Amino acid sequence: MAKEKKQKEKDSKKKEEKKDEKKEDKKQDKKEDKKKDKKEDKKKDAKKKGKDEKKKDKKDEKKEEDEEEEVEVPKKFKDIVEEIEKMSVIDLSELVKILEKKFGVSAQPVAAAPAQGSNGEEKEEKEEKSVYDVELTETGSNKISVIKGIREFVSVGLKEAKEMADNAPKIVKNQVPTEDAEKMKKKLEDAGAKVTLK
Repeated sequence: MAKEKKQKEKDSKKKEEKKDEKKEDKKQDKKEDKKKDKKEDKKKDAKKKGKDEKKKDKKDEKKEEDEEEEVEVPKKFKDIVEEIEKMSVIDLSELVKILEKKFGVSAQPVAAAPAQGSNGEEKEEKEEKSVYDVELTETGSNKISVIKGIREFVSVGLKEAKEMADNAPKIVKNQVPTEDAEKMKKKLEDAGAKVTLK
């Protein structure tokens, strides 16, 4: 019986040693896996950092460009501008066309007004006037209607029409035939402005 006990003890010790060895092997495997994972994580981090740095560089460049071109938007237009910023190029193009039709404006720049003639030419025009320069002498109290009237007869944008109204007295249109000049004068005077035909 003593032999059997010793044999059982040896067997149990061997089993325990095997278990311990297996545990140590598992620990070593885990350590190696962790090392591999860390190396892979470092590689991934390095790649991400490289990509992030490139993205940051691009973002920084864009920010610098935006800062150079940044326009201060008044509070009353912020919502509109934010909505426009969200739109696609196709939608923006369509919007521009709609606004051009709705308000009778063009997105093209305005040509400079030709210089007025000398005194001799003015005397000849007084004798036989078939064309006039239409001058907005005073805007009056109903500025919005005056701006609309200007835009109806002159191919300018809202901004340019507003500048004309703000800077009265101002020549609105040069070399206008008599009939058109009279129509323009009547329309602007109905809107509350004072107009002089020169």
